[in-house]
Amino acid sequence: MLELDCDVAVIGAGTAGIAAHRAATEAGARSVLIERGAGGTTCARAGCMPSKLLVAAANAAHEARNSDLFGIRVSGVAVDGPAVLGRLRAERDRFVDAVLAGIDALPGYERLEGSARFHDGRNLTVGEHTRVAFRAAVIATGSSPTIPKALRGIGGRTLTTDTLFESPDLPDSLAVLGAGAVGIEIAQAMARLGVPVTVLDAGDAVAGLSEPDLARQAAGIFGSELELHLGSTLEAAAPDGQGVRLDWIDRDGRAQVTRVARVLAATGRSPNLDGIGIEAAGLRLGADGVPDFDRRSPVCAGAQILIAGDADAWRPVLHEASRQGRIAGANAAALAAGRAVEAPVPWTSLAMVFTHPQVAVIGAPYDPDAAGRLTGTVDFSDQGRARVECRNRGGIRVWADREGRLLGGEMLGPDVEHLAHLLTYAIEDGLSAQAMQDRPIYHPTVEEGFATALSEITHIMTRF
Repeated sequence: MLELDCDVAVIGAGTAGIAAHRAATEAGARSVLIERGAGGTTCARAGCMPSKLLVAAANAAHEARNSDLFGIRVSGVAVDGPAVLGRLRAERDRFVDAVLAGIDALPGYERLEGSARFHDGRNLTVGEHTRVAFRAAVIATGSSPTIPKALRGIGGRTLTTDTLFESPDLPDSLAVLGAGAVGIEIAQAMARLGVPVTVLDAGDAVAGLSEPDLARQAAGIFGSELELHLGSTLEAAAPDGQGVRLDWIDRDGRAQVTRVARVLAATGRSPNLDGIGIEAAGLRLGADGVPDFDRRSPVCAGAQILIAGDADAWRPVLHEASRQGRIAGANAAALAAGRAVEAPVPWTSLAMVFTHPQVAVIGAPYDPDAAGRLTGTVDFSDQGRARVECRNRGGIRVWADREGRLLGGEMLGPDVEHLAHLLTYAIEDGLSAQAMQDRPIYHPTVEEGFATALSEITHIMTRF
């Protein structure tokens, strides 16, 4: 067996792992990047990019069918499922290849292929071929789709984001379990591509929204394009011819049956921590099975091991994984050299859903009982630019403290992927609603809607 000594061993060559390896190397450490699978990052291979390609195709079909309002007549819109998925895979593969090219450019002594397993807090093996002694390690093993127990007996009729995009054609019908970001994005896209879709979710909200009025609006908007059943519980699933029979209970306690060709499990992802010898490494596990770790450093308790990206189950989005990876890599290099680690303050949280209308959740969560919180609102139904483009649905809720300092918000509407960044930067910079309101905003843009919400906060402050 080959014996290898390094400063930092990084397990996983996804977004967090690649960032950690680069940061450790830039800090002067001898770092080794270990990958057991195909690589290419979850985002590029099965997450952000292929799902947005599906959404883009769906929106092209939707806009073609709904152009009459503008006096544009389009007839005979047809969706070619194999062509839609063919383009999706071709573009997806370009993104994956770009990631793999970066990994392939690393010197051979910086890369190992195979499954890593800890033997203790300073040693691991890779497959049956290499033993690695390290001074610090980063766990960046990513995550995998969670498949509910009820679906485990129906075989290939269950889809996940790991398998959906490999389908040769669109399904004849689809049930989606989960109305979170992934579930509702794919559900709406499939519906716009002509697939009958049913969404089941045990919760009461869609796309991560918690502000009651926006959550209600979202349920109505998405429910107008597909069957949306919130507060529902899946009881059983069984093969039904070439499809699936789902038995479920609705929010009123009534038994229901849905028959579909395929089921998409979109109820979340679980960290890939099995089989890597977590216990042997001396890590203390929390109730969720994830090692206890400092969310700022992110050093695990009890060892010179760090964890980053989806593996820590904290903020499973790409920009967070990349940042966590950079911090983990730099701090792993510091630990290996006997230096103190840095613990940056976490970024303002930012989550988005690329449905139409879009959804964004920023910063401090909605809290109706928060003392002294001021809330600014805007309704997009009569917002100028939104009406011009017939995208006038949804609204904005922004909250600030009693002094007007911006804390967070939720958005449902057109182009909120951009409005959300404005709010995020304002929170990061500690700005008040008045300070943001004093910044120039061009007319006519949807950013004027954001300004309207800010002006409501400043108007409330004049009452104090």
